[in-house]
Amino acid sequence: MQIGEVIRRHRKIKNLTQEEMANRLGVTAPAVNKWENGNSFPDIMLLAPIARLLSITVDTLLSFHEELTPEEIMNLVYEMDAMLKKESYEKVFQWAKQKIEIYPNCENLIWQFAVVLDVQRITKEVQEPEKYDEYILECYGRVLNSRDEEMRNHAADSLFGFYMRKEQCEKAEEYLQYFSIQNPERKRKQAMVYTKTGRIQEAYKTYEEILYADYMILMPVFQGLFGLALQEQDMERAHLLTEKQKDLARLLEMGKYYEASCGLELAVAEKDAENTRKIMEEMLSGIDEMGSARKSWLYEHMDFKDVREEFLEEMKETLKKSFQDEESFGFLNFSGDVL
Repeated sequence: MQIGEVIRRHRKIKNLTQEEMANRLGVTAPAVNKWENGNSFPDIMLLAPIARLLSITVDTLLSFHEELTPEEIMNLVYEMDAMLKKESYEKVFQWAKQKIEIYPNCENLIWQFAVVLDVQRITKEVQEPEKYDEYILECYGRVLNSRDEEMRNHAADSLFGFYMRKEQCEKAEEYLQYFSIQNPERKRKQAMVYTKTGRIQEAYKTYEEILYADYMILMPVFQGLFGLALQEQDMERAHLLTEKQKDLARLLEMGKYYEASCGLELAVAEKDAENTRKIMEEMLSGIDEMGSARKSWLYEHMDFKDVREEFLEEMKETLKKSFQDEESFGFLNFSGDVL
């Protein structure tokens, strides 16, 4: 964005007319009009007063820390994409460099331009594609130093992909440190490195760990959605979400206990005594198989601790006791032992 556009935007934000701005700066209204239309530039001595009047920094006034809106960025990306369909890669590359020079601190624009230029070298016939490596890597590197975690992740992801394509796995692995330990993408990318470098058993184990952990993440999410459906008395949706939970437990071979337990709350909400009793029985019998996931071929490369028999018995007794709760299960009219 040119200085005139910056002045116009921030003048309007301050609700100042051109005449009011001119009076405060000791210049004429036509002078302000010429600045905003790009016909002339403010005197260097006026830069600080203009910035103070508009409540911005001189860097912002001069577009040194320019930020474009997401819509403006996408419009430039679309323009770039359209050019690539009819112009040479070299011409579009130079155009992109010029745009980045105009917006040198718009990290999102720099990253998106670099990604498009990077990918186009793969999908389009480009002479000597490697000669563009240095600049594309420079763009990724600039964004990698961003204060914004999301932008750092974007850049690290792009650099990881860049070096994996070059089969420089050790270099690609360096960029995994930019992802949080809790980020499943970090583990998935690590598994890719293991696969590429022939560490097959480690790759299996890492992928299996992701599967197992994802179940522990997805089930509470489904439970949250189920709770919302119950709150809105949307029983059709509640039934669908319960079936999805069962399907997920079955798909990832988590065992009969998990397949059954997700239906208990719905059966209780509907005061369905027969189904509630059935689910209780399945849960109690399923406790003995709670370690079945650990024996599944899906997780055969993972290390699990053995589940003690005493723990399973304690859990079974605790579950039986909870089923005696009058407030939740009084409609069953149990007498004596629950089941």
